[in-house]
Amino acid sequence: MHQLMSTAGSDVLLERDQSKADRYGRLLAYVWADGKMINQELLRKGLARVAYIYEPDTRYVETFQEIEDEAKGKTLGIWQTKGYATDRGFDTSVMKETPMKESADCENIKGNINRQGKKIYHVESGRSYQEVNPEEMFCNEQEAKEAGFVRADN
Repeated sequence: MHQLMSTAGSDVLLERDQSKADRYGRLLAYVWADGKMINQELLRKGLARVAYIYEPDTRYVETFQEIEDEAKGKTLGIWQTKGYATDRGFDTSVMKETPMKESADCENIKGNINRQGKKIYHVESGRSYQEVNPEEMFCNEQEAKEAGFVRADN
């Protein structure tokens, strides 16, 4: 294991299997924080799926599959919507549109998280509002900001 960083209250370690990177040059590692494997925690909460596992990097594949099966059985996270998580990725066509909050004083602000993990909110007058698939809805900008979201560039 290689210690990546240490901050007050947490140690983050990277554990390699056999290969350093995949065929696309992406780092392959099991991530540990405060003694817990993050890979397993994501699976346990239904926030990830077991996918694209190739020999020889299979050290934890059986454990990962067992944890995923438990999350599926409990219909957690990505397993809540039948047909969303597939062997080939995620099928967003099975997702129902996020319900708008109903209130006369609610602005229906859409919040989503981009691929880099940045939390962004979109107001109805914004350029890309109609195209955004929200992960969270807010009634006003203050509510979105308090949740850690920043306004989209419009």
